Order: sequence, then structure tokens, then C-alpha cells
Amino acid sequence: MDIDLPRPLIPGDGRFGSGPSKVRQSAVEKLAEAAPRYLGTSHGRDGVRAVVGRIREGLATLFDLPGGYEVVLGVGGATLFWDAAVFGLIERRSQHLVCGEFSSKFAAAVGAAPHLDEPDVLESPPGTHPHAKANPDVDAYAFPHSETSTGVAIPVLRPEGAEGLVLVDATSAAGGLRVDTAQFDAYYFSPQKCFGSEGGLWLALMSPAAVERALRLTGERWVPDTLDLGLAVDNSRLNQTYNTPALATLFLLAEQVEWMLGQGGLEWAASRCDRSATAVYGWAEASSFASPFVAEPAERSHTVATVDFDAAVDAGVVCQVLRRHGIVDIESYRKLGRNQVRIGLFPAVETDDLILLTRAIDHVAGELL
Repeated sequence: MDIDLPRPLIPGDGRFGSGPSKVRQSAVEKLAEAAPRYLGTSHGRDGVRAVVGRIREGLATLFDLPGGYEVVLGVGGATLFWDAAVFGLIERRSQHLVCGEFSSKFAAAVGAAPHLDEPDVLESPPGTHPHAKANPDVDAYAFPHSETSTGVAIPVLRPEGAEGLVLVDATSAAGGLRVDTAQFDAYYFSPQKCFGSEGGLWLALMSPAAVERALRLTGERWVPDTLDLGLAVDNSRLNQTYNTPALATLFLLAEQVEWMLGQGGLEWAASRCDRSATAVYGWAEASSFASPFVAEPAERSHTVATVDFDAAVDAGVVCQVLRRHGIVDIESYRKLGRNQVRIGLFPAVETDDLILLTRAIDHVAGELL
């Protein structure tokens, strides 16, 4: 489609993806400065371990972790953490709230595990979320804080009357949404979203109960070393990972955490995401052709926004035009199959750029209508 955007409608930075997300240029420049003495060095030596120490200390401060909670990390991303949890955090049976692609994948991983009972799966249609229910047969409750595929947010609360561990997938939430540490036992995520880094790493904020269970279960069961949360805990305490991580990922993550702390911490980051969410959802609600996909305002994620278009405006065409002008990665999640856009509202994304994005979409839609 031969549609041009006027220059005043082009954002200063056109990266609005839901992961990988925008990486701040200043962090990249600091990595380039450190590269000769950092990249290509051993992850078990002081140079890299100091960066891991910065990450662990910074995250503990950012989330105001209580005594006994630990920052644990390993190689492989949040997808690998699901498999690690199958071995190291679920004793016998888990409950899963399924409301999109990623929450369903964790439930499927548990369902395929021969040493665990069939999971208790509570599911709702995309764009909504189910609610956890205490179950005496369940020893772990799993749900996303923000379902990345649909833009639905679920409050992080322990189910009333439940005694099991609470395992929260915070991949697109951590660092952008407020959370009460008392309400979870494992808050796990990857760094390529709110934390403006690259993929291939998982991090988990783990309560003493979660650490105890991980050490116990991985001592009782056969577990592949790369999925052994006990080994991950032991290595994290030494400020390292069991196997070799991507050093650039670690460095960019450390820079992002310290940038957030310097700006005002988690409350600052969450407030910035709130402002961005207000701008994007407010635009969609006022639009003649767009509307928020998640109907209930209280259930809309403030880190990933999904917006439906009327049939007269082809979201795929809009995305193609924007991409030609350097505005990228707002396509709908591929398996959702809706005529919509999905926009990352992460802390590194400027609210003013998001406002320009909505105006650019309006311009293209106007040409199509």
C-alpha cells in the first residue's frame, strides 16, 4: 500500500514490540565501552560475576524483596523455567489459569510430565481471565501477571484458603507493573521486555518456601542439570549461572535495572506505564475504527496493549505501512488471529512516542477508509 507518513507523525523511536522490546541506546553505548574488557571473558570470573551481582542486588532493591527471598537466574528464558518448575517447584499437582498462548504452554508442559498428576486447569476466552480457586489437592498455583499474547492482566494474589506455592509468569509484567512480594513464591521473567535487554535468560524472585522446595525436590528426583533449580540457586548465590550466559544480555539488564532505580524505582516505572496505557487505551476508546480488545478496564495490561480494528481497516496493511517508516513490531500475536495491533508499553518506551504512534495509525486508517 503506497501510503506515506508525514514526518511529524514519525516517533523518535519506532520500536513498540512486546518482546524483544526497545533497548535504550545509552545502554548499548555503555556496553560498547565495556566490550574490550568484558565481552569474550569467562562467566565464572570476577568481571562477569560483578555484573550478575549488580543484577541480583538491583532487582532485590527494585522489588523491595523481604528477608529470605532470593534472586535466582539461569540460561534459557522463561519457557525453560516452566520445564524447570515441572521438576523443581510442583510437588504433585498444580492449578493453572489459562487465558492465552503462554499460560496454556505452562499448563501443557505440566500435563505432559509423567511424574505429576493431571493439572487443574481453569480457562477463559482470550481477552478475559479466570480466577484461582483453592484446591486441597493442589500444591502450586500458576498464572501470568500479564498474558503477553492478549494484553490481559491478572492481579497477583494468593488464592483465599490456598496453601500451595504461587508461581507467577511475570515475563511482560516485571518492572512495569506493581506487585506485592508477599503474594507470590516465584515471580519469574525474561529480560527482553520491561528490562530492555535480550532474550535467553530467566530470572526468578523466589520466596524461602520456593527455595526450600526447589532444593528438596531436585535432591529427590532425577533432574537434567540445565533444569535443576537447586543448581540454579547454588550458582546464583555465587553470582553466576550454571552454564554460559550471553554476556551482552547480562550487561544490558544490569544497566536497565540501575536506570530504573535511578529514575525512582518500580513505582516510577509503573507510573510511566500507567501514563502510556492511558494514552493508548484512551485513543482506542475514542476512535471511530479501533477499540480495546480487553473489555474490562481493570483487566487491561499496562505493559502490553491490544487494540482491535474494524474490518474496514486492515491491521496487517497498517503495520506494513508503519514498518516502511521505521515503526515496527505492533502486529497482533500470530496465533490469536485477530484484526488488531499489540503495542508494548514498557518503561523504556516514551509516552510521547506512543502518542505519535496512535496519530500515525489514524493517518494510515484515514487513507484506507
